[in-house]
Amino acid sequence: MALITFTSDFGYSDHYVAAVKAKILSQEPQATIVDVSHGIEPFNIAHAEYVLGSVFRDFPEGTVHLAAVDTNGSKYGKYHAAKYKGHYFLLADNGLLSLLTDGQPEVVVELHADFPLMPFPAKDLLAPAALYLSKGGELEVLGERTQHFKQLLNRQLRLGDHAISGHVIHVDRYGNLITDITRDSIETIAHGRTFTVHFARETVGRILPNFTQVDDGDCCCIYNSLGQLCIGINKGHAAELLGLGFDSQVDVRFYPGS
Repeated sequence: MALITFTSDFGYSDHYVAAVKAKILSQEPQATIVDVSHGIEPFNIAHAEYVLGSVFRDFPEGTVHLAAVDTNGSKYGKYHAAKYKGHYFLLADNGLLSLLTDGQPEVVVELHADFPLMPFPAKDLLAPAALYLSKGGELEVLGERTQHFKQLLNRQLRLGDHAISGHVIHVDRYGNLITDITRDSIETIAHGRTFTVHFARETVGRILPNFTQVDDGDCCCIYNSLGQLCIGINKGHAAELLGLGFDSQVDVRFYPGS
């Protein structure tokens, strides 16, 4: 039986997470459910994409990812099961699928629902479908194939000969600012040149191994484990202290010579 991961915007103060798990475990007590996060900001598709998109590839192929974020986001009550790079996804038609798969899932089906506008679709529709897929079930049994699902676009980097312009795509719980600028993009443009990172009114000229390489309260840049450029303050909350947040602009500028 394949793993089931569970990501939601349900939080931790209500019974919703337990109710979805109970639905699965009451039918299959041996099911393995791995919590990714239930702290996704309510209805925040970009937050869900960053969190689940950062980790789903680390799970074995065949893993089923139940993404109960903004589950009532479609007024038409549409829900999908999809396959992408050997993984399965169950989620509402709210644009999250397009972000997770760059708009190119291999197979998408619209789930059959007896009552499309149900009050708790994560429990009553997505959970049973997740269990079915985890047991090796076929996508096509769950619904009709479709190519119609809500499309959202991830922000694209602006790359030039002497600069990269990107944005903050996530603020983690420590206040660190994660950007869509990657180590690969910087090294591709740099060709050995020096560069500086610009954000707010700050300029940083080095990428350090981790935040502890500067004094407490000082700002620095690192690459995280995913190779993304991150801005942080050692023992401080960078987002609050710098006045930056989701979608704030970050630039990397390159200079002649080495």
